Amino acid sequence: MSTRHILLGLLATGPSHGYDLKRRHDERFPQARPLAYGQVYTTLQRLVRDGLAEVDGTGSEGGPERTLYRATEDGARELTRWAAEVTPPAPFVVNEIFAKVVVSILTAGDPETYLRDQRAAHMGRMRELTAVKTAPGADLSTVLSADYALTHLDADLRWMTTTGARLAPLTSEVDTV
Repeated sequence: MSTRHILLGLLATGPSHGYDLKRRHDERFPQARPLAYGQVYTTLQRLVRDGLAEVDGTGSEGGPERTLYRATEDGARELTRWAAEVTPPAPFVVNEIFAKVVVSILTAGDPETYLRDQRAAHMGRMRELTAVKTAPGADLSTVLSADYALTHLDADLRWMTTTGARLAPLTSEVDTV
């Protein structure tokens, strides 16, 4: 995920302070990793440096002094370009679960137990996400974000089932290479 483009998108609705941008990010992307304040301010500085955002003033409004940022016309064009750009499917899938299965085979571990334990962890996370998305008052952003994560977890579970059924030939293949 491009933090700079997400912050530009949030700035597209009007000038904001870094604190407000972090809060709005965490609200709009509820299942994403929360942004650290340092990441927000570093990204804002880079946006200003690159001419995509600019300082729109400072003020304290009864609290600490805060800098107000706004997107520039170049920033709006960059955001439009980025949002329309098709994200290419990854040419290679880095799968830590698969790597651990192979390493387990290489080290005479127990890949079957590992897959069973990983499946249990996935199922636990799926229960958590289902509770989040079905909670009374869950907003659509939360529901869609949870659905996205659930779909990926489900794909992992299907892969684990297939891999578990193929452990004997995989073990034979890994042992002979």
